[in-house]
Amino acid sequence: MINKNWRLISTFLLTALLILVLAACGAEEKADGEGKSELKEEYTVVSDTSFVPFEFKEDGEYVGFDIDLINAIADEAGFKINMETTNFDGIIPGLQTGQFDIAIAGISITDERAKKIDYSEPYYQSGLSIGVREENEDIKGIEDLEGKTIATRLGSTSAAYIADNIEGAEASQFEQLDQAYMAVENGSADAVLYDAPNVAYYIKTKGDGLKVVGDLYQAEDYGIAISKGNDELVAAIDDALATLKENGKYDELYEKWFGEKPE
Repeated sequence: MINKNWRLISTFLLTALLILVLAACGAEEKADGEGKSELKEEYTVVSDTSFVPFEFKEDGEYVGFDIDLINAIADEAGFKINMETTNFDGIIPGLQTGQFDIAIAGISITDERAKKIDYSEPYYQSGLSIGVREENEDIKGIEDLEGKTIATRLGSTSAAYIADNIEGAEASQFEQLDQAYMAVENGSADAVLYDAPNVAYYIKTKGDGLKVVGDLYQAEDYGIAISKGNDELVAAIDDALATLKENGKYDELYEKWFGEKPE
């Protein structure tokens, strides 16, 4: 009887010891994991309001390549998005203050911006194009813009390019891109200098007597911008983007908005 009771007591003690060991391991794992953040259920994503064909308003809804892409990335990564819009020059400050978590708006990857925000891997390769009135035969390339008034977007890399590379030129900067193109159409600016896909799309769909001249200048990549300190979110977006490129979804969206598959 004593042996039987001892076996029961021994079994109980071993079981209790095992529970304590497992609990200790769990506590250790929790302690090791302190400071590590997981993905949130929802993130605030900001985009611009007028950058065709990447993001623009149509029939009361925001549409475009960037809008479709960030929705596909969110679905793949497993989080929801709360979409907001603002003028382009308010995007970086909004990410810095924590007003927004993610931004997708044809944002060129630059060393200066990378000091303030984090980027995903590049998702689109672009450059700058010149647009002038069709009857303009004086401006054929970047060298002909010296001393001219050049319309562009406020806070853009093209505005910085004008200041750094075109002698004597005045950068006439607008919050809304339509205003920049209209400045050329009405003669208050000699040319527009901006991201090539937007210049081409505007001229094709809305441009009133405009044409593209010159080469593609300052090749640059677009990246999805993320507020600093969200390494897990950056990794999740990169992984999702890679998957979309592998499974053909990226190509599908690209062809939908640009009429051809990416090179």
